[in-house]
Amino acid sequence: MADETALLRISNVHVHYGLSHVLQGVSLDVPGGSVTVIAGRNGVGKTTLINTIMGLIPASSGSIQYGQAELTRRPAYERQRLGLALVPQGRRTFRTLTVEEHLHLIPADRRGRFTPDYLYRIFPRLQERRSSLARTLSGGEQSMLAIARALTANPRLLLMDEPTEGLAPMLVNTVRDVVLHLRELGITVLLVEQNLAFAHAVADRIAIMDRGQIIHLFEGGNLPGVEELGRAMLATSGTPGSAPGANDVGEGAQRIPSTSSHKIRS
Repeated sequence: MADETALLRISNVHVHYGLSHVLQGVSLDVPGGSVTVIAGRNGVGKTTLINTIMGLIPASSGSIQYGQAELTRRPAYERQRLGLALVPQGRRTFRTLTVEEHLHLIPADRRGRFTPDYLYRIFPRLQERRSSLARTLSGGEQSMLAIARALTANPRLLLMDEPTEGLAPMLVNTVRDVVLHLRELGITVLLVEQNLAFAHAVADRIAIMDRGQIIHLFEGGNLPGVEELGRAMLATSGTPGSAPGANDVGEGAQRIPSTSSHKIRS
């Protein structure tokens, strides 16, 4: 059933890389003002889904609706202007630009709340390194910069792909606090994450993805513990949309029916 409060509505989205059928009928509603986490093993299509929402990869079919706007055929720059922003996997900062220059890439009249001064209050370390080139920053500092750069677009919907990847525990806690702060501000966050403890700490809803489909959805008071989330990620029979036995995942999980019988070829 569709969520009437959804800011983002993904409906039966398919994506192909040549002969490989990577996304196989993904459907997911993302309520406004919430944090939704997509979890799953490597290679199941999580990053492809995020990049498809942002317009970096074309959908073969299906619908991606943001508010009243249909995004499926819009280029990435139009999606950004509508209020989407992406923190990509691997940070992808501009090596020869300073921290300060990263935070001035968006014109001042489009920044809204997230001015450089505001972002420096969230990330004091970036203020200390404001004159430093991105290539001289540590991995953790580059992660902070990637998040801050995305926020300069003043998004209503922030997409984050593996934001804690490679971070020390203290920096994971910093990212957690930022995500929770964004939710307090009413910003909708959709993030891909394999760190289940982090996912559990920030999520209002957790979707488990396997082989190009969402196969379980936990939400509200039915969010399971970290160990149970791990079992839900692993308890698949190896086919798209396959549902494990009732004893393998918690009773609070919604099982998402399969919409495709195709298998990933690579």
